[in-house]
Amino acid sequence: MHKNVITRFIPFAVLGLLTVLGACGADSGNDAAPVEDTSLSGELNVVGSTTVQPLAEVLAEAFEALEPDVIIIVQGGGSSVGVRSAVDGNADIGMASREIKLSELQENPELRIHTVARDGIAIVTELGVTVDNLSKEQIQGIFAGEITNWNEVGGENLVITVVAREEGSGTRAAFEELIMDDALIAENAILQPSNGAVRTSISVIPGAIGFLSFGYLDDQTKSLAVNGFLPTAEFAATGSYEIVRPLNMITNGEPDGIAAVFLEFIMSEDGQAIVVSEGYLPVR
Repeated sequence: MHKNVITRFIPFAVLGLLTVLGACGADSGNDAAPVEDTSLSGELNVVGSTTVQPLAEVLAEAFEALEPDVIIIVQGGGSSVGVRSAVDGNADIGMASREIKLSELQENPELRIHTVARDGIAIVTELGVTVDNLSKEQIQGIFAGEITNWNEVGGENLVITVVAREEGSGTRAAFEELIMDDALIAENAILQPSNGAVRTSISVIPGAIGFLSFGYLDDQTKSLAVNGFLPTAEFAATGSYEIVRPLNMITNGEPDGIAAVFLEFIMSEDGQAIVVSEGYLPVR
């Protein structure tokens, strides 16, 4: 991907070189106007959602290959941290893997939301679970603690252990909005600080169930169909798989400087190709 991104800009570099050479040949005197330096340099801090973090890191690496004098530092902390960091000026760009709350926008009307991708939330279990499909109502019942054994939803006699994200997580907030309605996640759920930690816990606890960003799906856990549709990019794109949320980058006011160029790159054809290659849904 990085090679393709870089080679797209080679013709412009060659054109620039020919222009300079032509100018030198036309006038070897000292009256030529100085060439303006349009290269970028400096540091950009991006903070927030641990779901957006790995995607942002790959995008940052590709951007730094194009702009070698730019350093982009990407850090996690959660979606709420991303919003606060943008508001407080502790980050140039905040990251959030959920809708921005109305209260956050009312308190900070200068916030600008840049949706850079969309992400599905998959319902996953420990590999030994025999159930393959759940309805949204069954998922809500399990996470609310009303359904406690897999034999209540067509599986074997095995206790269900719920694993979830901690408060302040964008993935949890989106899951609660899309699945739980007014129900609360069970108090005895095992809470973890990141998608990776959720995945690890589910993989080693018999009968465990949890939710993961599409970007974290692998063979450590088993993905369940929801209302008959597996959590795939194809089903999410058509709307058949309904548990989908936005991945946002946030700025305090209109972005400028490096932040503006970086966001423009993310929304470009090359940037959106990286989004797809990392397992997320493009927005353009």
